[in-house]
Amino acid sequence: MRTVGIVDYLPVDNNKAFVDFESDKPTPTGQDCLVSVKAIAVNPVDTKVRRGLTTPPGTTENPPRVIGWDASGVVDAVGPDVTLFKPGDEVFYAGDITRPGANSEFQLIDQRIVGKKPSSLNFTEAAALPLTSITAYEAFFDRLSIDRDGANSGETLLIIGGAGGVGSIGIQIAKQAGLTVIATASRPETENWVKELGADHVINHHGDMVEQVKTLGLKYVDHIAVFNDMRHWDTCVELIRPQGGIVSIDDTELPMPMAGMKRKAASLHWEFMFARSMHQTPDMIKQHELLNWIADAVDAGKIRTTLTEVISPINAANLLEAHRLVETGQAKGKIVLEGYA
Repeated sequence: MRTVGIVDYLPVDNNKAFVDFESDKPTPTGQDCLVSVKAIAVNPVDTKVRRGLTTPPGTTENPPRVIGWDASGVVDAVGPDVTLFKPGDEVFYAGDITRPGANSEFQLIDQRIVGKKPSSLNFTEAAALPLTSITAYEAFFDRLSIDRDGANSGETLLIIGGAGGVGSIGIQIAKQAGLTVIATASRPETENWVKELGADHVINHHGDMVEQVKTLGLKYVDHIAVFNDMRHWDTCVELIRPQGGIVSIDDTELPMPMAGMKRKAASLHWEFMFARSMHQTPDMIKQHELLNWIADAVDAGKIRTTLTEVISPINAANLLEAHRLVETGQAKGKIVLEGYA
């Protein structure tokens, strides 16, 4: 089967960062589905692993290594313990960072972290959603304990990094929960993008966010999601309301003074969407359930795909170009690759 892999941890300007090669088609066992991959998306975590900045436990270092954690496709075969899917089912998923990724014609994936593909989307549109949807959903509803069904309706949520992949779906998920969303964006095109997605207010994270929030008539916000990096930590501490919560997806090495958090009795949470699969937690099935919730919301017209750019076909050169675009930090929404030539 056609596969794209890495043989060394190389920068994006090295045209040998990815290689095309042939590998054996795997056979599903246990709870695994074998999926015929139709489209893949690229996320910042892909670029970190490609550069060697993140080396997940349990992964082999024997090259070439297959990465990629966003995909849609069709179930080709199932293991003997699979009960949720059958061959022919259309699915989407983010996968498990400790196992071979989605940059291959076929991939083994545990049924408990797979969802039904939204029937109203094609494979390319659907591939833009899984990793970011899981991340935003878990950040809001599992980490910050916001009620998915509207019990916190009207409360304010500041999303720092609103135009990125996680922010783009996060705005929509938060609006489904009835929150008032303040999203950050720094360019006219990204400001328009987050407004299209439903943000109630837009502020610039390159400016004084405290003053910008004050102009909205607010001293504090109820919840903060940091969906880019933690250089805004001091601002977050100043803006979070007493007993409020901050969630971050950044594995920062920056200093994070906690005195202000203590004085407010505020909470800090970390979101890592691979935690359930990496540690085989008893509630792994929650990712299957939340992906189905996302699919239903999409099919009901409540959530839209965050796809903004399509590259075809799936090969080493095109995958490297997608990584380059993601690494600029200027991309809005999601970049997806489709089909094997």
